[in-house]
Amino acid sequence: MNLNLPGRRCETATTLAVRDIDWAAPWLAQWRAVGEPLAQQVAAGCPQPQALSQAGLAPVRFVPQSDLPEGQAYEDFIFATGQVPTREGLHDFFNALCWMHFPLAKQRLNQLQAQEIARAGVGQVRGAVRDTATVFDENALLIQASDTLWSALTEHRWADALVGWRGQWAHTRLWAFGHAALEKAVQPYKSITVHLWRVPEDVPPEHIDAWLAQDLTPDKLARKPFSPLPLLGVPGWWPANEDPGFYADASVFRPQRTRPEVQKPYANPEFVSGA
Repeated sequence: MNLNLPGRRCETATTLAVRDIDWAAPWLAQWRAVGEPLAQQVAAGCPQPQALSQAGLAPVRFVPQSDLPEGQAYEDFIFATGQVPTREGLHDFFNALCWMHFPLAKQRLNQLQAQEIARAGVGQVRGAVRDTATVFDENALLIQASDTLWSALTEHRWADALVGWRGQWAHTRLWAFGHAALEKAVQPYKSITVHLWRVPEDVPPEHIDAWLAQDLTPDKLARKPFSPLPLLGVPGWWPANEDPGFYADASVFRPQRTRPEVQKPYANPEFVSGA
């Protein structure tokens, strides 16, 4: 399916519903106080857009998906109207919670998406900025880590980052952001992988949203400064990862890709002058 056509949305990842959310999951710790009561309302029969809008915690309104005009891009509609077309189900429920927790960053992402649509239209290719903004929106996990830990993660030195320096995670702050990743995590499996976005260590937790809104620039997004991390590998987030052998699965905890060295023609004896 082409997700770049006007008005098309990402498909939901599961057939589960809000009643299936385990609010004790560690990645939902910062979302529970707001999210659990709303999930209870929806599970009791309140239409999801109505329950989310009535909470009054976001700078946008949540409206039924049918309010999105045929042929209009989803992001463009939000930017123009301040309304978020919302389907029943986990995907759009977590998206709404993200609007409530990170209103400035979500507005910034929407602004960037709308600007890219206005500049380039909605075509077969999103472009680097719009593509990365979408990946961030769907899959980001914010991390405030030491230089040592960040280097190990970005270099995929999993044994160092997640076993050898495991004690550092007690001082490492994490903030869930990507709503598609959270949807998948309602039914956890080992290969769920998030995209880490680093937050400087001197940013206070209460300023994360404002900092992030400033940090999400077209230039930075175009560079795609992500680093992958299997979600269930976070120390303390999954019982099985207490065993160091959990991280030995190279199909999930993959080594860093290395670019093959391109040999220049003159390095080949056949091309050496006078040979």
